[in-house]
Amino acid sequence: MGTALARAWLAAGHPVTVWNRTPGRAEPLAAEGAEIAATAAAAVAANVLVVTCLLDDASVRTVLADADLAGKDLVDLTTGTPGQARARAAWAEERGARFLDGGIMAVPPMIGVEGSGGYVLYSGSRPLFEEHRATLTVPAGATFVGADPGFAALHDVALLSAMTGMMAGIAHAFALVRNEDVPLKDFAPMLTGWLTAMAGSAHGVAEHLESGDYTQGVTSNLAMMVRGNATLLRTAEEQRVSSELLTPFMDLMRRRLDDGHADEGTTGVVDLLAR
Repeated sequence: MGTALARAWLAAGHPVTVWNRTPGRAEPLAAEGAEIAATAAAAVAANVLVVTCLLDDASVRTVLADADLAGKDLVDLTTGTPGQARARAAWAEERGARFLDGGIMAVPPMIGVEGSGGYVLYSGSRPLFEEHRATLTVPAGATFVGADPGFAALHDVALLSAMTGMMAGIAHAFALVRNEDVPLKDFAPMLTGWLTAMAGSAHGVAEHLESGDYTQGVTSNLAMMVRGNATLLRTAEEQRVSSELLTPFMDLMRRRLDDGHADEGTTGVVDLLAR
């Protein structure tokens, strides 16, 4: 990802100084116009805008331990948690730097490609974001989600968590049909079309949570869906497919129904997840 980001900025004509813990990985960028720094501290010293994209939060602390961050604008695009981002912001500010955390909603081939749909979520210093907005939007779209440094990571992980649930559903669906005379290449567009149509239900969940009325606009109530789950489970059994990807959510649906919320949709499951 770091290489993809650097290449996008180089292609756009930005002066870029790079450093990599594995020196050989940075060398190809020299042919594209990048300056190769001998140390991370030297890379930091080269410009006001400093971008880190490393393995994890601990790597950022280690790599920048000897760098002088006074007067720098640190943008950390390393995937981490909201708590880590808030701690990193305080750490950077103690060292005289402004801080912006970022969550990259893209894979490397999408970086620097117009129309790819990739974007980066940013949170922390709004003045930093506005000052460098033009540069930050070169690799991918840029969306500021709040002054709280942890908000980019929070949004990032929330979206990735939703994606994980979707992938679980996709895996179960293919497991059901794979051993039958069903052309999987024909099934795939049917599956993506259905998921795309159902994705709009997220708007209804948001409205329910904001209003507190979980019955508003419900077309398939919890009582009906819980009853229908039996068919999903029986089909899995008939197809000799484990239901372990489905049952955790179904169990929560049943709990909510047993608590007396038959006329709701599935929004009440969110309440059950709160600790």
